[in-house]
Amino acid sequence: MELTGPIVLSDNRYGKAENRVVRVYRDSSRHEIRDVNVSTVLRGDFAAAYTAGEQSKVLPTDTQKQTAYAFAKIAGLQPIEDYGLALARHLVDRTEPVHSARVEIEEYAWQRVSVDGTPHDHTWTRLGPEVRTATITVAGKGDQQRAWVIGGVKDLVILKSTGSEFADFLVDEFTVLEPTSDRMLATSLVAQWRFATTAGVDWDAAYTGIRQRMVEVFATQHSKALQQTLFEMGKAALEAYPFLAEVRLAAPNKHHFDYDLGRFGIENKGEVYHAADRPYGLIHATVARGDAPDPGPAWVA
Repeated sequence: MELTGPIVLSDNRYGKAENRVVRVYRDSSRHEIRDVNVSTVLRGDFAAAYTAGEQSKVLPTDTQKQTAYAFAKIAGLQPIEDYGLALARHLVDRTEPVHSARVEIEEYAWQRVSVDGTPHDHTWTRLGPEVRTATITVAGKGDQQRAWVIGGVKDLVILKSTGSEFADFLVDEFTVLEPTSDRMLATSLVAQWRFATTAGVDWDAAYTGIRQRMVEVFATQHSKALQQTLFEMGKAALEAYPFLAEVRLAAPNKHHFDYDLGRFGIENKGEVYHAADRPYGLIHATVARGDAPDPGPAWVA
């Protein structure tokens, strides 16, 4: 088929990616630290920059970087969601060509060093690989302005040594996998949860509680499949927190295979495994309320 229609700019956006911002609070002798990676994305009247090289409506990405650092002081980073809302609103309100701003934040956790059993006031060790995430979108001007917040976590590595099975699956001529009633289940979870409101939410408490609830379900829910486990995790978060509209989860199935020690005359009853890093199953699930409000551009990249 030969296409003859006009060539147009169908979509565009731009911003400053991965600004590494560290804020230390020195209000007392006991310092606090927040360590983040911030990316900004703007949408608006920028078509001429692409089609004609006209930059008069383009806010430089360097300016976005400077603003991200400035707002670490102006708005603070406690919590990151309030910082993201303040930064996004500033970019929309103060820049006429901007229709919407998206702020993506990753937060890296630090734990205080203990000296003789006492937490030190200004020394930490880095925790990980788990990373807290937040994505904030602000769109529109004045009374028409709306905001959306998506919290989350990525690289949450979790494993249980039993309480999982996989059987009665579809079989065809290429199936070699044997069913099992007892297997190790491990994943590096990516979860995002969309808030139905931005008002009156204790963001830090919500993060801690939602994460804890999902981990508890992973531990206690007997799993017939990772798909079932993800649904139950999302369901539990929604049941526990009425201000959540939906939860999206992505989980690579980090396979652990019994290692063949029988060839050496050694019995292996689910005690020694080969941890395979690839290939791996990748399972996605979205669990939502039937009456969840319109997500608007919240999930748009």
